[in-house]
Amino acid sequence: MSDMTSNQPYLLRAFYDWIVDNGLTPYVVVNANDKGVDVPREFVQNGQIVLNISPGACVNLHMDIESLSFQARFGGTPRVLSMPCHSISAIYAKENGAGTVFVNESTESFEFQESTSSESEATALESVDSSDIERAPQDKAKRPTGRPSLKVIK
Repeated sequence: MSDMTSNQPYLLRAFYDWIVDNGLTPYVVVNANDKGVDVPREFVQNGQIVLNISPGACVNLHMDIESLSFQARFGGTPRVLSMPCHSISAIYAKENGAGTVFVNESTESFEFQESTSSESEATALESVDSSDIERAPQDKAKRPTGRPSLKVIK
């Protein structure tokens, strides 16, 4: 599987199309400190920037397996933004949050380490006598009976 290309750019395009086709606004979360990310630094917070990539908010949107680029206005000033696909950590719809979070593939793979201790730790279940368990007192509060009613107060 290591010979395969990343599926993240394909999923990014699919989620973008799905969100737009449903009449919602696609937003991407970008790790602004990644290499190759060209975004307005004055809008970066905690190393991330959230960008509206809807057709009405940007022009010349280009998405391929390597990068995402488009033109947008920030404070009335047109800017060209570009970022490698691996720097995008999420895409979601503004209106309802539907979308996905992408796992950074460099941290996704890890090696399992064997336990260095030679003795195995066994865990055992112990039975508990039900008479030892304290029962919570039942709520005996008197509840009103009859039909519910509302009273108009002027």
